[in-house]
Amino acid sequence: MLKRIRPGDLSFDRLAGAVLRRIADIPGALAWASAGGREYRDRLQAMRDLHSGQRCFIMGNGPSLAKMDLSALAGETTFGLNRIYLLFERMDFRPSYYMCTNELVLTQFAGEIQALEMPKFLNWNCRRLFDRSDKTINFVKMKLSLSDRLQTDVTRPIYGGGTVTFAALQLAYYMGFETVILIGVDHNFVDRGTPNTTVLRTSDRDENHFHPDYFPAGSKWQLPDLRRSEIAYEIARQAYERSGRQILDATVDGHCQVFEKVEFESLFSTRTPV
Repeated sequence: MLKRIRPGDLSFDRLAGAVLRRIADIPGALAWASAGGREYRDRLQAMRDLHSGQRCFIMGNGPSLAKMDLSALAGETTFGLNRIYLLFERMDFRPSYYMCTNELVLTQFAGEIQALEMPKFLNWNCRRLFDRSDKTINFVKMKLSLSDRLQTDVTRPIYGGGTVTFAALQLAYYMGFETVILIGVDHNFVDRGTPNTTVLRTSDRDENHFHPDYFPAGSKWQLPDLRRSEIAYEIARQAYERSGRQILDATVDGHCQVFEKVEFESLFSTRTPV
């Protein structure tokens, strides 16, 4: 906690909010651990090591994603995050899996997320927003904590790490992927302010994401906590390496320095022409 929060970041409102969030989370945590969450824990259990030894791509939502030719990802196992579906008109494939843990995104765009047809991994705390008869929905429980670690068993609460990318890295680890490649993880935002503060969008164009209407005017979003994300990414990198796995970063002009950088196109150069 102290590694990522400077004295200037602390305020009574922020500390009080953290306490209140933890109190409010108690009923959801109890429900997840009881019969209410058993169905989803069982579904997750069936996915353990489902992709053992394989590779996957985690698609972040940074502006760089709009600059890439993503056609090479057809046939690859991919994770799409948050509002990735705004890019579907430019893609000739759909992500293999979808994940969203941010409660503001889930609350504001639940209808659009519900309509996605691929397997979805959503925040258990927002379960009342979704049709629970939908068998493509798999809920995960987020853990409120002062520090992060890589949860290797996602039937238990997973860690936020300040970014859904960290949640997806925990899921990919659990599913057995040996190599995870990140794209669109720019790790750079135009908007500045106190991390985790919820703000109302007022500008007509979102410069922080791959689509200008990603968070349109009038919507709410949380200012990023880049330091927490960097610490979480380092935790993920070390956990993957300890188990003989790797995380590569193929983001175009990305600012994250935690993972080994690779050129996106080089990942497909050994394919045999059809």
